[in-house]
Amino acid sequence: MKKSILVGVSLLVAALVSTPVVVMAADTDAVSSANSFNRLLQKPAEKNLPPAEDGIHDAENDNTYVLQPPKIAFDSLVRSDFGNYVDWIKSLREQKISPRNERMGGGEEPMIMDLDIVREVRGSMPDVIFPHKGHTEWLQCSNCHPDIFIPQQGANRMNMAGILLGQKCGVCHGKVSFPVVTTTCRLCHSQAKPEGWAPSKSSASVDNPWQ
Repeated sequence: MKKSILVGVSLLVAALVSTPVVVMAADTDAVSSANSFNRLLQKPAEKNLPPAEDGIHDAENDNTYVLQPPKIAFDSLVRSDFGNYVDWIKSLREQKISPRNERMGGGEEPMIMDLDIVREVRGSMPDVIFPHKGHTEWLQCSNCHPDIFIPQQGANRMNMAGILLGQKCGVCHGKVSFPVVTTTCRLCHSQAKPEGWAPSKSSASVDNPWQ
C-alpha cells in the first residue's frame, strides 16, 4: 500500500515538473506587467535593465542576449531626467542617432508632419499639445492610425486611467517612450488655460436654489 502511494506521488510530481503551461503563464505575466497600472505614478526602482530582464523582451529567445545593454547603448546620447534618461528628440536632431525609415533600411524618406493637435482638458490641468513632428520623425502614420487613434476630430475618448493601463498614448509611453510619472506631466500638459478660464459648473450646481 505504501509503495503504491509513493509511486502515485512520484508520478504527480513528475507531471507537475514536466508541464510547460506553468512556465508559459509566468512569462506572459512578466511581459504584460511591463506597462502595468501605476496608480501612484512611482518611479521604477532601477532604470535601463538588460533586455532579458526588462519584462518587455522575451528572455527565452537567444537573440535577446545579442542586444546591446541600454546603459552602454545610451552612453553617448543626450541625457534626460526621466524615463530611460535619454532625450530622444534632441538626440535625433543633434544627429547622434539616425533611425531607419523602414525595417530593412531601404532609404525611403520619412513623411514628417509638422502639425500640433490641442486637446482641451476639462479640469484645471493645462491642455495637452500633441506634436506630430516629434512622432513622425520616428514613426509612419500607420503605427498609430487607425488602430490606436481614429484620425477624426472627437472620435478618440481617453483618460489618464486608460493611458496608465497601456491604452491610447500608453501603448508606447511607459514601454518604449517616456513614462507617465509626476515629473513628466507637463511634457504633454503644456498649454496654459486661456486668461479668465474657470471650470464649468455641474448641472447640480447651476440648478442649486440655495446659492
